[in-house]
Amino acid sequence: MSRHDFQIPVTFKHRVCFTRDAFAPGNALLGEILTEGGGRRVLVTIEESVAQAWPELTRRIETYFADLGFDWRGLHVLPGGEAVKADDALVRRVWGLIDREHIDRHSYVIVIGGGAFLDAVGYAVATAHRGVRLVRFPTTTLSQDDSGVGVKCAINGFGKKNWIGAFAVPFAVINDFTFLVSQDEETCRAGLIEAVKVALVKDGSLFEWIEKHVDDLAALVPAALEECVEKSALLHATHIAQGGDPFETGSSRPLDFGHWAAHKLEQLSGFSVSHAHAVAIGLALDTLYSGRCGLLRECVAERVIEVISSLKLPLWHEALDLRDANGRRLVHQGLEEFREHLGGELTVLLLRDAGVGQDVHALDEGLVDACVDSLREYQSKPVRTLRVRP
Repeated sequence: MSRHDFQIPVTFKHRVCFTRDAFAPGNALLGEILTEGGGRRVLVTIEESVAQAWPELTRRIETYFADLGFDWRGLHVLPGGEAVKADDALVRRVWGLIDREHIDRHSYVIVIGGGAFLDAVGYAVATAHRGVRLVRFPTTTLSQDDSGVGVKCAINGFGKKNWIGAFAVPFAVINDFTFLVSQDEETCRAGLIEAVKVALVKDGSLFEWIEKHVDDLAALVPAALEECVEKSALLHATHIAQGGDPFETGSSRPLDFGHWAAHKLEQLSGFSVSHAHAVAIGLALDTLYSGRCGLLRECVAERVIEVISSLKLPLWHEALDLRDANGRRLVHQGLEEFREHLGGELTVLLLRDAGVGQDVHALDEGLVDACVDSLREYQSKPVRTLRVRP
């Protein structure tokens, strides 16, 4: 008997860029990035809602690549939204396009759309030929400040969020701020919850900045919105690249603060609750729990709840009250599903302070219930009069 262990070090370059009007004739950013990779064939996919919001976009993209001399393999407008993650229909459609257009591992697929669309197309691209070069153009606040700069892609399976997926570092992520104005105001504002999240777990100074500018952010003042998106995206990317566990082989997922309840809430609502709204509620729940269990000062918990409310985001949803035959809230199942999704020991991040987290390995179910009940009460209170005292 013999055993031989080989270490296989692999290095990725994670390019995260910020620009405006990326497909304008004078904007060289995308052309430079693609030229750097040496590939020539380009296939573009665009979420239908984005194409509708920007009627001239398809023509501009075609002109852009014609001027650069790339081997243009077409532009395809495809359905988007959370529904495209419900099954593998869109994934198979993208596989078909990649095969038909002879896109290989040295070619590029450009995907332009919101987070769910990026996820589904990204999974198709990551699994075609074991991985084709993907260039993401996130178009929503949520995808620009969080998911679009990540290294994951997935669709839902077995009634669970992101059950089928892969880790795949995109060839580049280009955050074009021009796309932010194509969202409705509610969607645009709600996406800022991921900036609040990453500030709470990684950078207390960013949380203070958000507090200071919360009125401008709620009003979607462009300068504040774009600065917040960029700060959040860079914090997310820095953690992924430098946090020591980019592919989540351990048990701790600090960037998933508030997400154990959020993912379950999405499922319980039949995905009628958006990811951003679910994260706002999950964030409020875990912040309140952090205060009630003695980790977090009451005044800090109050500040977090106030910021969420000031951004006009929900603190509670009726699906939190769904129960099984024994009267147990179904949302509690989210903890085991959260653990199972990663494997190993249950690890949930709570807060010790703004910007300072602490991993715990169990939550008191009764205290979670008490916090859920409190969130229902807070939901009806005016902004800036909220108090988290039990």
